[in-house]
Amino acid sequence: MFFYRNSVSGSIATVFGATGFLGRYLVSKLAKVGTQVVVPYRDEDEKRHLKLLGDLGQIVPLEWDIRNEQQIDECLRHSDTVFNLTGRNYATKNFSMRDVHVDGARRIAEIAAQAGVARFIHMSHLMADVDSESEYMRTKALGEDAVRKVFPSATIVRPSSIYGHEDRFLNKMASWPITWKLNNGQTVLRPVHSLDVAEALLVISQQDRLAMGETFSLYGPKAYTIRELLQIVENITYQKIVSPDVNIPRFMFSAIAKLGEKIAWWPMFNQDEVTRRFINEVPAPGTKSFADLDIAPDVLEDVAIMYLRRFRSHLRYEQPIENAHSGAVKLRKRPFRVVE
Repeated sequence: MFFYRNSVSGSIATVFGATGFLGRYLVSKLAKVGTQVVVPYRDEDEKRHLKLLGDLGQIVPLEWDIRNEQQIDECLRHSDTVFNLTGRNYATKNFSMRDVHVDGARRIAEIAAQAGVARFIHMSHLMADVDSESEYMRTKALGEDAVRKVFPSATIVRPSSIYGHEDRFLNKMASWPITWKLNNGQTVLRPVHSLDVAEALLVISQQDRLAMGETFSLYGPKAYTIRELLQIVENITYQKIVSPDVNIPRFMFSAIAKLGEKIAWWPMFNQDEVTRRFINEVPAPGTKSFADLDIAPDVLEDVAIMYLRRFRSHLRYEQPIENAHSGAVKLRKRPFRVVE
């Protein structure tokens, strides 16, 4: 199948958070359907790769700061659709989670409403809850409320844990499995493919009647415990990472995370992440899903080899996954297609 890019569709979209993990996939999909994409950036090195995703002049980088209203207005004033994918997994000395998830989201949505933007699509999280123990989940929920107050027709998108090439999910399980050995590995997650979420965002931006003012919960077709996910990673990488007898107490890991936050400027693990390791991902009732967008999301074990093969040793790099040693979760064999 060949994909041809149409660079004259006339649509313009601004993707705040385009330089992040999910943003690059959304920018690519928007460019393929002929949308001119404005990509706000904070660092020159963060936006260079995005220029290659579209034709000449189709990807428009503009510098911005989440606290600078004039720059935000310049980024979205000509756009039909605005995506807010900005987010923080941890607080820094410059930005707290509230600064980004609540105040920043409100500011972008308010300026978009004043500029007459037709569609505003805001990224939240599947477990966003104002009463959550996790600050991340709490501020995500408060951000939803803030956006809806100033842009009532905004679409809220709540993905579960996202996996892909640059994720902090499968990559962390393979490289830092010790950070997942909490709660006896019994926390239930519904991982979703980054390409599926990007496709859903594209479809949502094209479906006004279906999406405007709605909330979408985007999650994978299968639920896994963390122990099962670690077993899948072990089966694919041939690296021993599952230790049934290892369960690190929460208080101990919280203390380690707190210490790490004090001595490292870029924490590999933080206290709020410890809290999130104990929260099951359960879709909220009454929200729309992939089915409403006519999208069949990928099953994790069908595509995980693309992201985990690099963790294999050179001796087993090309070994088929169906020959992996047995574990708690069997890997599904992909059907072969004969090309004549």
